[in-house]
Amino acid sequence: MEIIGKILVALVALIHVYVLWLEMFAWTTRARKVFRNFPEDMFAKTKAMAANQGLYNGFLAAGLIWSLFITEAEWGANTAMFFLACVCVAGVYGAATVQKKIFYVQAVPALLGIAAVYFNF
Repeated sequence: MEIIGKILVALVALIHVYVLWLEMFAWTTRARKVFRNFPEDMFAKTKAMAANQGLYNGFLAAGLIWSLFITEAEWGANTAMFFLACVCVAGVYGAATVQKKIFYVQAVPALLGIAAVYFNF
């Protein structure tokens, strides 16, 4: 992975660390401002569910961060590609089932990362 690929992988990882924080630790506070279309009365009721979703976002971030520390280039790139593909699938699914904005926030950065890693930018 060259520098642009690593930057994009790190950016996608940071997005997922932020989502982890929102869903696990700030669901009833800061998340209310981010997820404006979500009914106000549902935040407290869905706190455990959101924390579970946040944990999954953390796993995606961990895999992406791990890929940045792998010293063997091909293994690092393959690991990054796997986790970027998982992020992309999650983004497409979220856009199809929840809100189209998810595609741009989650899938597009992952697709850019996939392209950068694949073409070795």
